[in-house]
Parts: sequence; structure tokens; C-alpha cells
Amino acid sequence: MSLHQDAVAVLTAWTAPTAGEDRLRSEFLEHLASHDDAMLRQCVPGHLTATTAVLSHDGARVLLTLHPKARMWLPMGGHCEPADSTLANVALREAVEESGIADLELLPGPLAVDKHQVWCHPPHSWHLDVEYAAVAPAGAEAVISEESLDLRWFPIGEIPEPSDEATRRLAARGHAALTSRSRAFG
Repeated sequence: MSLHQDAVAVLTAWTAPTAGEDRLRSEFLEHLASHDDAMLRQCVPGHLTATTAVLSHDGARVLLTLHPKARMWLPMGGHCEPADSTLANVALREAVEESGIADLELLPGPLAVDKHQVWCHPPHSWHLDVEYAAVAPAGAEAVISEESLDLRWFPIGEIPEPSDEATRRLAARGHAALTSRSRAFG
């Protein structure tokens, strides 16, 4: 199965938690149907990306990067690469690369979708973002990459400005997913 086919399968099977996200899910599927290169950065007017909220082992904190272009505190994430085989793999790869934490555990997802304007193709294009969460092992230490101005852990309910509602929503949903999993297995 190609990455494109995986994205179609993931988004077709996903039940969006809000009406707005269901409309976005449908929009993403339409984009995939009309663009063979929808998974790659060169696709204009936009392309699918994957984002991951990296949570502490106990789910109390989220690791955010101070993004150099957006100048905002955001979760880890980015573009699909030709060698990627699944959206989940993209989400995990980006989280590991940007956090420096090798042993992340991706939670089942996606947890959210978001569409935001970016500057991949001047004057702008769109990221059609499929969002996940991952859990870091206890004692994990993040390492700032060249893709970040700063990297810090924040309590889930205390995400600083500047940030955005999508970051807060993803962190909260990641926390809820981890809490639910812990109750089921605890």
C-alpha cells in the first residue's frame, strides 16, 4: 500500500470528533482524490502533513517546539517523504527527529485534523494536517534540533503564548487518549 493509499484508508476509517473536523476530513479526501502528489511538499495548493503531540510518560506535560518560521509554540510535525509508507510513520518520524527522543510510543490515531496556511509555495499554500500523539519514556530528555528555536515541556493546561487552538486541542486529546488507555490497562 502506498502512502497515498494509507492516507485515504486512515481518513476514510476515522470518525471525526466534531462536525468541523468531519468537513476537513472530507476536504482532505477530496484533495487526495484529485492530486496524485497530495502527500508531497511540491503539491500545490496544499499537501498532507503529520503532527504529533509528544507527551510525558504520565501525560501531564507536552513537549513543544518554538517553530522558527511560525514563531509559535507548536507540536512536532512536518512533511511526508517519498520513503514514508504510512501517516503514522510520518508522525512518529517527525516527532523523533524534532524531539531527539528515540523511544517514543505512538498512540492510536489520528486524534485530530487541522488545515493551516503556510509558506511552502509563495505566496502561500496549505498544510492538511493529520494529528497524532506519542508518549515519551520516563526520564526522557529532549534535544533541540536545527528545526527548532527552543524545545520545552509544558503542563497540558498551561501551553504558553504564542501558540494556537489546534495545539491546545491536540495536547488535550493526547492526554485524554493516554488517560483512557491507562485506565483500560491499569
